[in-house]
Amino acid sequence: MRLEKVISKALKYANDDSYILSLMVAQRANQLAEGAEPLVKANKDKEKLTDIALKEIAEGLITLDKVIDK
Repeated sequence: MRLEKVISKALKYANDDSYILSLMVAQRANQLAEGAEPLVKANKDKEKLTDIALKEIAEGLITLDKVIDK
């Protein structure tokens, strides 16, 4: 899927606010860096953690309240 479409889908889970989305991606990428398992099919050795986080958010697997709680 093209990056523009992934971002568009992910924005829906961030109240259409790109600033909130960037915070969500950063927080989830930190969680992945600390050892959290990806919730989507991903290769942590070949994909950037921010790309994995963005995919998870776009799929609705990571929401704002889930990111803040952890």
